[in-house]
Amino acid sequence: MEFTVLNGIVIFTLAIALIFDVINGFHDAANSIATIVSTRVLQPRYAVLWAAFFNFVAILIFAPHVADTISKIVTIKTGDAAFIFVVCAGLLGAIFWNLLTWFLGLPSSSSHALIGGLMGAGLTYKGVGVINWFKIKETILFIPVAPLMGMVGGFCLMVCVLWIFRKWKPQSVDFFFRKGQLVSAALYSIGHGANDAQKTMGIMVALLVAAGWHDGDKLKRLWDCSLNESDIWIMLSCQIAMALGTAMGGWRIVKTMGMKITTLKPYGGFCAETGGALTIFFASHFGIPVSTTHVITGSIVGVGATAGRLSAVKWGVAGRIIWAWIFTIPAAAIVSSLTFFAFKMMFAEHFADKITQMM
Repeated sequence: MEFTVLNGIVIFTLAIALIFDVINGFHDAANSIATIVSTRVLQPRYAVLWAAFFNFVAILIFAPHVADTISKIVTIKTGDAAFIFVVCAGLLGAIFWNLLTWFLGLPSSSSHALIGGLMGAGLTYKGVGVINWFKIKETILFIPVAPLMGMVGGFCLMVCVLWIFRKWKPQSVDFFFRKGQLVSAALYSIGHGANDAQKTMGIMVALLVAAGWHDGDKLKRLWDCSLNESDIWIMLSCQIAMALGTAMGGWRIVKTMGMKITTLKPYGGFCAETGGALTIFFASHFGIPVSTTHVITGSIVGVGATAGRLSAVKWGVAGRIIWAWIFTIPAAAIVSSLTFFAFKMMFAEHFADKITQMM
C-alpha cells in the first residue's frame, strides 16, 4: 500500500463526507419546508430553493462551534492513518441509515446517525477509551431536550398568536401569516445550515487531522482574517453541499412532517418553524449538535396540541418517528462497526503499525 494510495483514500473519504452532506440536506429538506408546503404558501420547487439559499447564508452568521464538537467525538491522534478508516466507516454507516429512513419516509436524525457511525467505528478500532464521552453525554442529553424545547417554543408562540390575533378576521390572519411563513422558513433554514452543515465540517477536520494534513485547531468564522485557505475550502464546500441537497428535496419526508403528524394552518406553520429555529440557534451558539428533525417534530406536535387539543396530533405517526429516533445511533453504529471490520480485513497487512508509520 503506497503513500499515494493512502492519499487517494483520504480524498475518497472527503468525497464521501460531502456526499453525506448532500444526503443530509436532501433528507432534512422536509425540516425547513414541510410546513410552508403543507400550508400551500409556496410550491415545493420554490420552497426548496428558498430553504437552500438560507442554508448557505448560515455560514455568514454562526461561528463553527458545532464543527469543533463533532471533530472531537472520537479522540484522534495526528497522523494516525487508521482513523481515516474510522471516519470513512462512520460516514458510510450514517449514509446507510439516512437512505433507509428516507426510503421508509421516516424523519430520523442525520446528526445522530453520524454520531452513531463514528462511535461504532471508533469502538471497533480502539474500544471505549477513544470516545469522548463528555461530548456524547451532552449530545444524548439533547435528544429528548431539543424536541421538548421545540414543543414548548411552538406551544408558547401559538398561545401568543391566538391571543394577539383573536379579534382579526380569519382571512386577514391567513394573509398575514402566509407572508410570515416566508420569514419563519428562512429562519429555520438558517438554523439547519448552522447546525447540520457544521457536522460535516467537523468530520472533515477529524479526517485531515488523522491524515496529518490539519493541525486540529478550531475552525474560525468565515470572515476571520486568520482563517487559512484549507479551512475556507472546508466551510464553503460543506455549506454548498448542504444547500445543494436541500434544493433536491426529500418529498417522502415532507409528506410525513407536513401532513401526517397534524394539520397546520399558516399561523401554526409560522409558530412551529419559529419555535424550532430559536431552539436550533440556541444549540448552535453553544456548539451542541442537535437534530433539526427532532426539533421541528416537537414544534409541530406542540402547535398541533395547542390548536386542536391532543386529539389533533396523530400519535401513531409520531410514535413511529420516535422509534426511528431511538434506533438511529445503535443502528448506524452497527453498520459502521461492520464496515470498519471489513476495512480492517481488506487492509490487514498494513492496518496496524505500518499504516501509521507511512504517515
